[in-house]
Amino acid sequence: MRSLKLFLVAVAAALLATSAAFADNGNTNGQGKIRYSFLGQLTATPSNGGVSITVEGGNRVALRAMLGQPVTQTFAYGSNTEFLKWSKGIPTVVQAGDLAAGDWVWVHVRAPRNAALTEIEQVQAGIVGDHGTQLFKPDKPLYLFRGTLSTVGSSTVNVHVTGENTIFLLWQGKVPSVIDASKLAIGDRIVVRIRADKGSTLAQVTSTAAAKIAEREPPQAK
Repeated sequence: MRSLKLFLVAVAAALLATSAAFADNGNTNGQGKIRYSFLGQLTATPSNGGVSITVEGGNRVALRAMLGQPVTQTFAYGSNTEFLKWSKGIPTVVQAGDLAAGDWVWVHVRAPRNAALTEIEQVQAGIVGDHGTQLFKPDKPLYLFRGTLSTVGSSTVNVHVTGENTIFLLWQGKVPSVIDASKLAIGDRIVVRIRADKGSTLAQVTSTAAAKIAEREPPQAK
């Protein structure tokens, strides 16, 4: 069992309150835009610059934009869109044609706050993440920690991980690759995802094996 030092950028109590729902809220990127994330099943293989899905979920701002709209929507994609196919928590960069009707996908788009759905759909998606025909629904809440990898400090948390249970990802732009713990660089931004029982204490959360540790992860990755 290894121990990673994670320098927290917020107080422990605030971090404990972070959950999957909080992580999915639209976050600004410094240019007046926020992330709209839509979850649904592909109606067809993406083609001609369009990703058509039957929307069944999303983050708060995406669902607000969907109010009063049909569930089947088509989002734009282009040369800057990254298509990822996930298998057992490991992503692979693929082409639009590698996705199939019926697959569950997350479509992430950055657009102005309070944009209409039609406006959102005209912006090329940043990432389209394919999670296959069976959508995994975790039975425990997600505790999400963002911080900087550090060696020492009074505000540190020991995150215990095991090589078999934890996936390490290095993001270079929007492209992820699987690495081992030794490739993590001190001082880089780290995102740690841990699944633990609801109401767990900080000590209980940090003693649970992390499901995924990602370095330099972009805010819209999923």
